[in-house]
Amino acid sequence: MAEKRDYYEVLGLSKGASEDEIKRAFKKMAKKYHPDLNPGNKEAEAKFKEINEAYGVLSDAEKKSRYDQFGHAGVDPSYGGGGAGAGGFGDFGGFGGFGDIFETFFGGGMGGSSRRANAPAKGEDIHLRLNIEFNDAAFGCEKEIHYTRRCTCKSCKGTGAKGGTELETCPQCSGRGVISSVQRTILGNVQSQRTCPSCSGTGKRIKTPCPDCHGGIVTESKNTKVKIPAGIDNGQTLTLREQGNSGRNGGPAGDVYITLSVAPHRIFDRRGNDIYCEIPISFTDAALGCEMTVPTLDGKIKYNVPEGTQTDSTFRFKGKGVPKLGSKSRGDMYVTVTVEIPKNLTGKQKELLRKFAETVTDKNLEKKTSFFQKLNNMFK
Repeated sequence: MAEKRDYYEVLGLSKGASEDEIKRAFKKMAKKYHPDLNPGNKEAEAKFKEINEAYGVLSDAEKKSRYDQFGHAGVDPSYGGGGAGAGGFGDFGGFGGFGDIFETFFGGGMGGSSRRANAPAKGEDIHLRLNIEFNDAAFGCEKEIHYTRRCTCKSCKGTGAKGGTELETCPQCSGRGVISSVQRTILGNVQSQRTCPSCSGTGKRIKTPCPDCHGGIVTESKNTKVKIPAGIDNGQTLTLREQGNSGRNGGPAGDVYITLSVAPHRIFDRRGNDIYCEIPISFTDAALGCEMTVPTLDGKIKYNVPEGTQTDSTFRFKGKGVPKLGSKSRGDMYVTVTVEIPKNLTGKQKELLRKFAETVTDKNLEKKTSFFQKLNNMFK
């Protein structure tokens, strides 16, 4: 696969450009490279397609967020490897023809390149958020989701007309679905087309509406089960292909994007596939060593803390972290021990500690001895 250019670079922008800056950059470059203004120029055509694709991502807040976070892999599943789970991650579909975005700015195609509104079109996507527990994200699970979507009416098969009746040709556009006009612009006289307001671009008008729907579309509630892959993290997204709103004029249905919100764990802090936790131990356990109970995602285990353990000492437990997405291997677990100094001592306890302190030598306090040696050397 050819290496794609950075979308910000394509539009001549720096990362973090505002919505207005992105829009202005697109308008400027679209005028320069539009195929109708560069007939037969394959290089300009390829350039315009690249500009169109870049704007299609950067002008959409959610797609832009994914691109900023994951690059091209966040908006194109075929780029840099596949997805995972229920349909994979982050495929935001293709982009339309050259005229699609250009029409948004300039009120129709140039030179008659506008698409008719009755052409097949993909349905709108649906975006959902699903809350799951920490362990469900770590080891995977199956969840049922509920949502509503717009579907083609079965009674009229999406025509919007009552069964047994026929559609009539739109008199305003003579069945073309578009109304043409010539405009004088800075580029000269430019022919533009706009969707016919009378028939919404279909070229046909309904004489007798279907009693079961509104324009060929009905709303339905849908329940479906989603497999959550082991190792998925907070903020990542699963995709259900063609489970969104129905397409128009025979086009495919949109997709359903499910963004996961993973609840924090009471003990563990996740960083990638590794997990971290802190366990307090007593002064005597740190000094003498002890057998410590360590919580893991798989249950409790025992670990022998060596004598002389210092506070903030960290121990690694290999393979006790979160499973790696799409892999059988797992991250690691890191346990940091904090030595708790006793408070509210009784008189007897204080006396015992004073006697103990009298027996402590430099050999017992390596860090303290080393520090004061360095301090003395500073003033020699």
